[in-house]
Amino acid sequence: MALEVNGARGEVALRIGDVDLVIAATMKGLAAVSTRLGCQSLSELFLRLSGTEVAATMAAISLLTVRGDAEKALDVIKLKDYPACADAFAKALSHHFEGEEKNDAAAKVTTT
Repeated sequence: MALEVNGARGEVALRIGDVDLVIAATMKGLAAVSTRLGCQSLSELFLRLSGTEVAATMAAISLLTVRGDAEKALDVIKLKDYPACADAFAKALSHHFEGEEKNDAAAKVTTT
């Protein structure tokens, strides 16, 4: 990977064909992708990005790329690149949930 990736900021490396990109799920970028796709919830957006949907993948590459040539990547993308895209999107989205406290106590059920 020729581009520097700052994992602490939620950046994720993505290679499409011979094009190296760095993507990040910024709130501004996510809002733009959601708007372009007409998503009604974060859950819907996540499902569309992780489901290798063509329109969602193209929008995310265009709007979540923080370094690299997104337009060139869009020109050379092939179906074989979609699983790597879905994985990178999921990793970028997961950055927003890292360090969140889990409510394990709520999941415990006590019976008498």
